[in-house]
Amino acid sequence: MHNSDAVDTHGIDPVVFHRRWVILAVLCTSLMIVIIGNTSLNVALPTLSRDLGASTSQLAWMVDAYSLVFAGLLFTAGTLGDRYGRKGALLAGLAVFLVGAGVATTADSAGQVIAARAVMGVAAAFVMPSTLSILTNVFPAQERPKAIAIWAGISGGGAALGPIASGYLLEHFWWGSVFLVNLPIILVALVAVALLVPSSRDAEEQPLDVPGAALSIVALGSLVYGIIEGPHHGWLTSKSFLVFAVAAASMAAFIVVESRVTHPMLDLKLFRDRRFSVASGGMTLTFFAMFGTFFLVAQYFQQVLGYTPLKSGMLQLPMAFVMMLMAPQVPRLVARFGSHQVVPVGLGFTALGLFIFSRMSVSSTLPEIYTSVIPLAMGMALTMTPLTTLIMASVPLNRAGVGSAMNDTTRELGGALGVAVLGSVVSSVYVDRLSVVSAGLPEPLREVAESGLGGALAAAERLGPAGAQLADTARLAFVDGMSTAAVAGGVAVVVAALAAAWLLPRGSEVPAGAHLGYSGSPEEGAAGDLVDESVVTPSPILD
Repeated sequence: MHNSDAVDTHGIDPVVFHRRWVILAVLCTSLMIVIIGNTSLNVALPTLSRDLGASTSQLAWMVDAYSLVFAGLLFTAGTLGDRYGRKGALLAGLAVFLVGAGVATTADSAGQVIAARAVMGVAAAFVMPSTLSILTNVFPAQERPKAIAIWAGISGGGAALGPIASGYLLEHFWWGSVFLVNLPIILVALVAVALLVPSSRDAEEQPLDVPGAALSIVALGSLVYGIIEGPHHGWLTSKSFLVFAVAAASMAAFIVVESRVTHPMLDLKLFRDRRFSVASGGMTLTFFAMFGTFFLVAQYFQQVLGYTPLKSGMLQLPMAFVMMLMAPQVPRLVARFGSHQVVPVGLGFTALGLFIFSRMSVSSTLPEIYTSVIPLAMGMALTMTPLTTLIMASVPLNRAGVGSAMNDTTRELGGALGVAVLGSVVSSVYVDRLSVVSAGLPEPLREVAESGLGGALAAAERLGPAGAQLADTARLAFVDGMSTAAVAGGVAVVVAALAAAWLLPRGSEVPAGAHLGYSGSPEEGAAGDLVDESVVTPSPILD
């Protein structure tokens, strides 16, 4: 028997237990690097467009290269960490992130930035799962919810800090400083992890599903590549058909392989559970809307409305504040009304925000912009926590890592597709609307102008006073494309809301984070040993 005021360490090494909060600080520092790396670039996109001559397609790839590789490798990286050691996976991820950030800092072309971002995505896939796995191993069950809540708060803070930090750096230094700021933090994290974080690995060594991992990367990569490049190659050209055929064939092969191997990377039987399948789809579309909107908002604020990078970052803060204020209240709403009601309402608010955003113009005021941002943030806050809970509740406790990886994958895939699809819609409409002016330009200038709004503004500067019409038309064309993209995103989210209302089960709800209060062992996973939901929110797996 243990004293009620005592903490049961469940066999955790005394030295590790004594410094568990210091270890948590190290893990949160590592997590912050990944989160800032995923959110800091949007504010820098207009600067990169201007300084490197990057097209809209290249800007989309700068964002998507990170998210796509991150999503594609999550399952593989998690398995490697479990099998060969989570501390080693974390150290390797930080070291690779250091290399990627260093290359991005010194890059002199859009292609080099894209390649560096892909390397950073590989690193992030090893860092993020490792931090949560190590946390689970150094905290006893009684303290784990509090530790996870801190972990989650750091994740949310990093998401809000990224654009502001980037805006400040861009106003005082060159664009490479956006990546350079990560280097000293990574060096500190590397030393701290090596000295303080204990080693751990899963006793059950699951074999790697190499064919599944390879096929998933090919399928996702070719799909997003086809969507991003569609407006430039033409949607009905042979090249586009070939790319989408590769995506379809590799996805079909992935399904066949995963249904036959003994230890699949993703157990397809999980999709028979409506909680898992509907929540995964809902999470994908939620982040589709969020990342796609962020991608457009940064360019809209700076290149259309004329705000500085720092002000652009600051103007996105209210969205983070609304989400952080609402998130702790969501479990109470779920307990009272059920996920089958809260999730559709949240998706409805998200769609409403997108539809209002589609009404923005080249002269919209901040109050008008926030009429779209506030419902968008409310919808995401209402949606993410219950969807995460449903995903985690639908997998067995001893496979909670699969649920965690699926949760992260849906978020990253949704974000990558949001940037790709909405960016492609903007590009298609933009080129069409701009043609009334660009058709009369010399061929080199026409190509630059049609590459994206940044290119058009640069071309207008080269034309002098005669370029005013080009700049005005380009801004109008971009806003038209942005409006069309917002409507397309809103329609997709409405479909998800209707599907959630129809398909989510009406049965008893599992408390938020119920699975996260256990180490995964059968002894700790006994029925009724649930986590206080008010402690775990916001969702411990945010990005």
